[in-house]
Amino acid sequence: MCGITGVLKFDRSPVSKQEIEKMFTAIKHRGPDGDGYFLDRYLGLGHVRLSILDPSDRGRQPMTSKNGEWTVVFNGCIYNFKEIREKLRGLGHRFYSETDTEVIVEGLAEWGVAVFPMFNGMFAVAAWHTPTETLWLSRDRFGVKPLYYAFTSDTFLFGSEIKAILSHQSYTTSINYYALNEYFTFQNQFTYQTLFKDVYMLPAANTVKIKWDTKILEHRAWWDYSFCEPDNKMSFEDAKEETKRLLEQAIVRQMVADVPVGSYLSGGMDSGSITSIASQQIPRMSTFTCGFDMSSVTGIEANYDERRDAELMASAFQTEHFEQVINASDLRWALPKVVWHLEDLRVGMSYPNYYISRLASKFVKVCLQGTGGDELFGGYPWRYYRVFQSLNQQDFFNNYYGFWQRLVPDEEKSSLFVPDAFKRIDISEPRRIFERVFTFNNALRYASPEDHIQNSLYFEAKTFLSGLLIVGDKLSMANGLEERFPFLDNDLVDFAQRIPVKFKLGNLTREVKRLDENLTGALKRPLSYQLYDDGKNVLRKAMESYIPEVIKNRKKQGFSAPDENWYRGENAQYVKETLLGKNVVSSEFISRKYIKQIVIEHIEQKINHRLLIWSLMNFEQWCKQFLEL
Repeated sequence: MCGITGVLKFDRSPVSKQEIEKMFTAIKHRGPDGDGYFLDRYLGLGHVRLSILDPSDRGRQPMTSKNGEWTVVFNGCIYNFKEIREKLRGLGHRFYSETDTEVIVEGLAEWGVAVFPMFNGMFAVAAWHTPTETLWLSRDRFGVKPLYYAFTSDTFLFGSEIKAILSHQSYTTSINYYALNEYFTFQNQFTYQTLFKDVYMLPAANTVKIKWDTKILEHRAWWDYSFCEPDNKMSFEDAKEETKRLLEQAIVRQMVADVPVGSYLSGGMDSGSITSIASQQIPRMSTFTCGFDMSSVTGIEANYDERRDAELMASAFQTEHFEQVINASDLRWALPKVVWHLEDLRVGMSYPNYYISRLASKFVKVCLQGTGGDELFGGYPWRYYRVFQSLNQQDFFNNYYGFWQRLVPDEEKSSLFVPDAFKRIDISEPRRIFERVFTFNNALRYASPEDHIQNSLYFEAKTFLSGLLIVGDKLSMANGLEERFPFLDNDLVDFAQRIPVKFKLGNLTREVKRLDENLTGALKRPLSYQLYDDGKNVLRKAMESYIPEVIKNRKKQGFSAPDENWYRGENAQYVKETLLGKNVVSSEFISRKYIKQIVIEHIEQKINHRLLIWSLMNFEQWCKQFLEL
């Protein structure tokens, strides 16, 4: 819930009410139910509120501790706040609201910043400690809630969205070529840079402090994923039963709210499991599915519409079900809005996410979401195929890096970028960025197929999942909707990391005849054995009593529009005018010749460039909206 922002001035000049108001007004869509600010000479905090817990004025932010030492602004939800509140009451603290914000501020008064690792939830917090004149920022374990910051010559700025920083008079917008290279390699940012020069994202599970007299940001990382220490004494039955128990517990925890709660419902197991359990707590729970007009779609994309399976589950769970059908023409209307809210471009072709959150926001303020199940339980076997037979660490990197160059391989960068932009990038840097994700964790090993898959799970949680969460936050909060992720519950994640690979993916040495179609030409040497199933075995078994029989063994597919077809058909003209028209502005960075080749190859069905075309159109919109070229 909500959005936060703030200013700290190193020259000790006063922060004005107008400065803070301008910053939080830029992100008012995140909190349409109220706003507030706090000024302490050269420090200012701002807050916009989406009321979820205790919507009365007692829950207003900024909020100050009873001892007057700590003032916080907070975005998110702490699911275990009631348990922590009872501990604090036992230590003599008094509470006047039913909010998790008050637990945060009193927890800071009791334990200082050591309170942040105690939270089971999603959060971005800014806390000002008046006695020491110190500003603290912190994000949750998994990075569900974003938090950005920037230094200017005499000012430190932060906000839930970059727009808050852009609105401050001390920041001048320009492009970050380092991040531009990274985006057009991975369709993501693996570092904490952004497309905006000198604007950074605070890493997940990090707490930082900054004092006005040092201008130094001191990081304290307090948690990281750890898939590399499985409990090999665990039985499959124990893994199944504990997974079931912990997911049920997580869903009940995350339904805490004083407003209506609903759930997304695709045709898959993850959202189906969540909805099945949640609907037992909320009779006639609202559920939401987004489908696509398939009248002109052929090939594999003809299977992308999930409405029929979602309707089967909605009927089984007795939910009040709502659907939206997206047509090809809906892209043109949504793309400018999607880019404006995403700001820092990330993974996926995400405009369907915007539409479904817009639909859900008309009926509920909180929506449960199935993101995280694949990353925890091994839901992407076709990716692990590329690495699980690696010989050593370097072989692992070689096998995996090629796959994760999702957009443009390094050897094509000189064709992608115009000469002036190409001079400003280092084509070898993305490979170093990729490897640093792994070398950050010294516990990772590279000696066996199981090690390689555990490392893949670690990597995807740190990068791909992180990107999905940012997209989810931005496009749901664009519509005043809070998404929650039961698979990202502390207890469930801690347990899932200890489940052996064999319970998630089966027998790695079993001989099979078939090759997955995604493997064609992907490896430099033939495979003698394969992973032989669709993954998430233990989760499927844990949830089998909740899911209709027809859904249990449904093949995994992502939530994506049939844009390969649409870019060649109904949207071909829109693609051409966006990327090849007279008013294109991204040609200051991207070669028109390269773009023309990509568009022609796609339309003539020579190569499926749907991801790259989406990313190029996003970047064109980004340049128009943020660079004012």
